[in-house]
Order: sequence, then structure tokens, then C-alpha cells
Amino acid sequence: MNADDNALAAVGVDAEDERIYRDLLRRPRATLPELAAHTGRTTVALRRACSRLEALGLVSRMAGRPVRWVPTRPDVAVAALISRREEGLAQARLAALALLAETPRTENQAPEELVEVVQGQAAVVQRFTQLQQTATEELLVLDRPPYAQDPAQQNVAEMERLAHGLLVRGIYDASALEIPGKLRLAQEAAAAGEQARVSPEVPMKLAIADRRTAILPLSTDASAYADSAVIVHSSTLLDALVTLFEVLWRSALPLPVKPSAAVSSPAELPDPELFTLLAAGLKDESVARQLGVSLRTVHRRVSELMDLLGARTRFQAGLLAARRGWWGADS
Repeated sequence: MNADDNALAAVGVDAEDERIYRDLLRRPRATLPELAAHTGRTTVALRRACSRLEALGLVSRMAGRPVRWVPTRPDVAVAALISRREEGLAQARLAALALLAETPRTENQAPEELVEVVQGQAAVVQRFTQLQQTATEELLVLDRPPYAQDPAQQNVAEMERLAHGLLVRGIYDASALEIPGKLRLAQEAAAAGEQARVSPEVPMKLAIADRRTAILPLSTDASAYADSAVIVHSSTLLDALVTLFEVLWRSALPLPVKPSAAVSSPAELPDPELFTLLAAGLKDESVARQLGVSLRTVHRRVSELMDLLGARTRFQAGLLAARRGWWGADS
């Protein structure tokens, strides 16, 4: 069976009924005996399936005899099913809040319920995705390697939440931007609305949703980094994690964007691409690979750029450049 044979499972259509709907799309106005001849199903089975499809709004019954079924246009029918499903999810979310309100306060704040341990990489990824999807006001993220998911793939869930107006603030460890393609993905997220900064000292991975729930790795061992995580709910521990984020945020630099739009004159910044990579905190070896030049050439260009800025260290160069407005700072 083709993977697309049950493409409508997410909106409540089972695989067998979907195949019948597809048959009707290819043979609109077919009678049940005609469908039976083409599909090898009995007319009784087809009648029951068409009744289920009718209840979902995917087909309608024509007047007259013999009975014929007309499929609804897929874009219209599926959009209606999605809307119905979203309404159901919204009602379930409200019901969950109502159930929480019914929970005795002492149970709500029991110490053993303030921290959860999640085991297994798939479970960790699922809880992180869930955290992003349930955030309604703000998502705070510390981003550093290693990763449970492919770092060369964009975080689709975050991009969707940004499109819906969620405030996302992220601090990238400079080592994360050493990964091929990671800087580009971070810049894409920033262009979509993420407030992004870079720091040379991000101590761990962390995500905090609405300052009510956080997820962070349980282990600092790189080999087991993504295999377990801790979920922290509202508590003084969570308050401490929020404070840690804010301290790092104040000392981090804005994620560099392509500087050509921010620099008033090309002569003011002789090597924009090198500056972008330098400001992101990439090491010289990574800069050389991304620019396709020798390490000696990078050393020379970095030295020239630092002389231009009057900087003693690379981080100071980034700080001075940010103060000059050589890339767009966030709020």
C-alpha cells in the first residue's frame, strides 16, 4: 500500500474509506454496482463506507434512482474537516484547563509533580515539540550541540509558531553555528521573527514555554545527551532557569545577518561575508571551509578586520561592530 493511501488519517478518515473516496473522485456519479465492479468490494460494504464519507462531508448522495454518490472537492472537504478538528482540539484544551482547576491545590503543587524525567530520544523529541506547540505567549530557547534531530533541517514547528505570532527568543552557542548550514537556518528563523543572539558560553540546551514549563537534558554526557530530559514545572527551580536565560541574553550578541543591508557604505566593511561568520563566533577553520579559502587567508583577513575595529579579541570585535550598527540588533 502506498504511503499516501491514508493521507487523510489526521482528519479522521480511515484507509479503506479514503480509497473509496479516491475511486469516486476518478468515477464521479458512479452507481454502487459500478463501483463494486471496479473496486472488487460488495455493494453492502460500499454503501456503509459512503454513509461514513457522507457524514464527514466528503461525498453527497444524488437524488433519484439508482443511488449515485458525488465526491466533494478535496480542497473544500478537507479544509472543513481540518476546521472541525481544530475546533475539537480547542475544546479539549479548554477541558484540560477546567480539569486542572478541579484538581486540589495540594495535588497541583506536590513536589514529586514539579519535575518529570523523560527517557528515550523519541520521547524527548516529542515532549520538546509538544512544548513548542503549547506555548501561547513566549518561548525561550538555549541552543547548543549535540542535537536529537538533524541540525541541518529547519525547526518546522517553531516556524509555524512564529507565523502565528509567538514571541521566540533564542540564544545560540557559537559552536552550534560551526555546523554546516546552521547559521543559514538561524538567520531564516530570525527573518521569520525569532529574536536571536549568539554567546560563546551557552551552558546547556533549554526551552521554556510561557515561563511555566521547561525542558532540559538530564545528562551532560554527549553520548547520552539526547536520551533523557527533565521537565520542570512552575517552581523556584523554573524561576532560576528563567533568570539564567535572562542573564545570558543580556551578555549575548545579536545574531549577525547579511551586513550589506545594515552598512551604509561598502567601504565601511571591506569583507562582509567574513564579518558575518566572525560575528557569529565561528572558528577560523570553519570560516575557511565556508568561504572556500585557506586558513592563512582567513587569519590575514581577521587580523585586518580587528585592526579596523581596534579590537583585541574576536568577541570584542563583534561587540564593537554591534555598537556601530554593522548588523541589525534585536530589541
